[in-house]
Parts: sequence; structure tokens; C-alpha cells
Amino acid sequence: MFTFEPEIPMSDEEFRLIRDLIYSHCGLYFDNDSAYLLEKRLAKRVQLHQLPGFRDYYHFLRYNRKKDQELSDIMDVLTTNETYFFREAFQLKAFTQEIIPEIRDAKAKAGDRTLRIWSAGCSSGEEPYTIAMLLLEMGGFAGWHVEIIGTDISQRVIQQARKGVYGKSSFRVTDEGYVRRYFTDQDGMFRVNDRVRELVTISHLNLLDTNRIALLGRMDVIFCRNVIIYFDQAARKTVIDSFHRVLRDGGYLLLGHSESLMNISTAFSLKHLRNDMVYQKPLPPGGRP
Repeated sequence: MFTFEPEIPMSDEEFRLIRDLIYSHCGLYFDNDSAYLLEKRLAKRVQLHQLPGFRDYYHFLRYNRKKDQELSDIMDVLTTNETYFFREAFQLKAFTQEIIPEIRDAKAKAGDRTLRIWSAGCSSGEEPYTIAMLLLEMGGFAGWHVEIIGTDISQRVIQQARKGVYGKSSFRVTDEGYVRRYFTDQDGMFRVNDRVRELVTISHLNLLDTNRIALLGRMDVIFCRNVIIYFDQAARKTVIDSFHRVLRDGGYLLLGHSESLMNISTAFSLKHLRNDMVYQKPLPPGGRP
């Protein structure tokens, strides 16, 4: 069986240097078993810049005036962005039937008619647009300021999310009614309509950039599904601590079903809802969201 061998080999030392640099930049961690994967995916970048080898590429990433752009570009090479609309149905049912009604009622009683939701690691945008469609279906937000913020570290998928145009694979579990109500046929593809788009803002964000995260402001709900599995323990803690700081008291953190906060943080309560288990930032004694 034919196996592709990268034309430019990466030594163990070069692997450690580049791996650690990528980790310090964004929290993505490659263990020793991933050395060949990193070598294979970055070999084309070495060739693109006409560099003799990976040591020169490491110096490029450290010192070249285009280093920030290169680090941004290789995120597209190193990250996986497979997603689709209405993923993890039980969690979305808990979101619409339990979480949002609770938040809406509590905030309405307090005279606060704002709802802010963050889709962290939103990839090509299916998740934030799904959230927007669900809120439109629910209704009950007349006179409210509703804002859904989708962020990702990959510039390529951010551009796709902003375009809001999708092929059939994105609709693998989507009810046909949603497609009719919220999309326009565009040359065999489907474009998200303006009712949905006006609720969503798409931005580039590195989840290890705690200063930028602080600028997002307070959130009522954070979705971060199937993202922290790519981080090591220290990076996970950094990200989760940032989520805790920006969540309002009583706000919710929704992770992927294969993810948990075990050994990462004790600052959240695991809440057993009828449809799913989610994490909640506890209210202060006698407090409310």
C-alpha cells in the first residue's frame, strides 16, 4: 500500500519547537504520536515559503514580520471543522424548552430585555445560525435585544460563516420546514435569510486570548461543543475560567456530549434537566440572573 512521505522531514527537536509554539499561540496540543500528522500538514507551508526545512520554518513562525498571518493560516490546516445544523438534538431541546424560558422569565422580571449567546468555536456558522432559528421559532422576544456571537480561530471558516451559504451536507438532520422558512435557494446551495443573519455576529477569536474574550461582555449562554477536546489540561482550564468570568450568574455552559469539566473546574454546577445535563454558573445566595 502506497504511503505518502513528506518531502521535507521534521526532526524530533523541530517537532517539539513547532508544537510548543503552536500550543502557546492557541492551546492546540499535539502529543508525540502526532508528530507525523504535524509534519505532513505543515510540509506544504514550508514549500510555499520556499524554505529549506522545518527549522527555518520555526524561525519564520517566531521572527518573520508575517508570522501572525502564518499562524492564522495554519489554523486552517491543523483544525477540523466538521459540523452541521441542529447538531445534538437533545441539548438543543433542553436549550429551547428549559434553559431559555428560565433565563427569559428571570430577566423579564428584573426588567432586563437582553439575551446574549456565544457560540465559541462556531466553525462555518451552522451552530450560531441554528441558535438564531430556534429563537425565532420560539418567539416571545419582541422588544428584546437578542445577540448571538459566533467565533472561531480559523479565518477560512469565519469567511464561510459570514457568507452563510451551505450545501446539502450541512442539512443532514434539518427538518425541511426550517429550510423553507429560513433559507433561499442559491444555485443549488442554500443561503441563510436576513431574519436569521441579523441576530448573528461572526468574529475571529483565539480562545486563549483572555483580553479579547473580556471585551465580548456578559453572556447568558455559552455553547462550546467539541472544542476543548483538542486542548491539553492547562489550556482547557484557561478557556473554562474565561467562560466563567464572562457568564452572568445563573448562565449556562453547553459542552459537547463527550466533554466534561471533571478535573478542570469546580466553579460550575452540573444541572440535570429533563432533556440533558448541562453546566450552570451558580447564582449567589438569594440572587437571580
